[in-house]
Amino acid sequence: MRHHPHRTGSRRPLTAIPVAVLVAGLVASCTFTGSLEPSPTHSPRARADVPTTASCERTIHVACYAPEQLQRAYDLLPLYGRNLDGRGRTIAIVDSFGSPTIRRDLATFDRDFGLPPPPRFEIIHPAGAPPPFRPTTLMSGWAFETSMDVEWAHALAPGAGILLVETPVAETVGVRGFPQIVQSENYVIDHDLADVISQSLGAPEATFPTRRSLLALRSAYVNARAHGVTVLAATGDAGPTSYRTGAMRSFFEQRVTDWPATDPLVTAVGGTALHLNATGDRTSPDTVWNETVANLPPSHVYPRASSGGVSAIFTRPGYQAAVRSVVGDARGIPDVSMSAAAEGSVLVCASFAGGGSCYHVGSGTSEATPEFAAVVAIADQAAGRRLGLLNPALYGLGATGSSGIVDVTLGNNTVRFRQGGATHVVPGWPAVPGYDLATGLGTIDAAKLVDELAGSAHS
Repeated sequence: MRHHPHRTGSRRPLTAIPVAVLVAGLVASCTFTGSLEPSPTHSPRARADVPTTASCERTIHVACYAPEQLQRAYDLLPLYGRNLDGRGRTIAIVDSFGSPTIRRDLATFDRDFGLPPPPRFEIIHPAGAPPPFRPTTLMSGWAFETSMDVEWAHALAPGAGILLVETPVAETVGVRGFPQIVQSENYVIDHDLADVISQSLGAPEATFPTRRSLLALRSAYVNARAHGVTVLAATGDAGPTSYRTGAMRSFFEQRVTDWPATDPLVTAVGGTALHLNATGDRTSPDTVWNETVANLPPSHVYPRASSGGVSAIFTRPGYQAAVRSVVGDARGIPDVSMSAAAEGSVLVCASFAGGGSCYHVGSGTSEATPEFAAVVAIADQAAGRRLGLLNPALYGLGATGSSGIVDVTLGNNTVRFRQGGATHVVPGWPAVPGYDLATGLGTIDAAKLVDELAGSAHS
């Protein structure tokens, strides 16, 4: 999870922290007025202090979205009408440290947006309890990430259980933090605690000391494959490059990709930009998320785009054979993409940050990943069993003209940034018809994709 310097709020951001997937722009803690329209599926209380798309545009100059808007945008309402909302399934959210206010914040989020509480919300520490919370940049950043992950997995799969898996060591670049993550995920799998694991984290392959040091951390994904557990990971938020150091003050000046998104046993989730009105209907087609220079002075240009590319560690898996002309002999990412843009952020309740309102705005592929985890939980429910590694089914659907996978053909993930007194450009890839290294197979229509995945499970 990373914070980025996009200027979207009235207070300073929770500045960059050394983890791999980006959250909100500047965290906005303005006082908002107005109210959202009632959810099509629930009856929220009146909530005069909760932001609307219009109030966000007026106050922090970007659109922000509430659960009902994304529920409509991703065609989840027909599923809810069939009582398909993830019930009977559990999503494991893995984050360093966690948030000291997550239980209260989730309850507030649910009340304000008319969502039912999750049937199960449990917090566990298989690798040891996190240290006491201190409002440092590092711990506050992870607390915000935790808030967004939990709230948005629940927002799209309101019937699914949520298992928050907190680890005591921050994941940064390279090996640090991953042993505790792997230990925790193996515990979840071995004890049959979840059906889907969502990871809004990662580190550039190039920051691991050796290829062997990275491969030694794969045991949880091998274990998940054997137990039918689906594992997701965010691709990152710097387009075709990534951060070189844990302090996130410098970037690789060439193409790199982040692990675990590059792992063939993981479904890699990239980012798109949604363009929605107040009810959640699209005003134009989805595009590649790329806000590299939005609202930034020339001296502070940062890469801000959906990450993608080809692995330097893993060869092309069999399920990508049909896209070999794009990925060559290497594993390519992303596989699918969902909402990630700051211009179209999601609302996140995170009261640990203080201020008059708990609401802030969040974005990045760390937003997209728990959203897709929610869809997977619903597909598991529809199938009546765990779907496990999704990638063979996803690429099979992509090859046969799936209506549940929606091609994204606009935009690119090329980035530029200032470093060492010079401007650097790292070329990415354009979105094109079919698979590409900007959005993968594309984005989704959940109602159709859930039926297709469930049908493939029974075929």
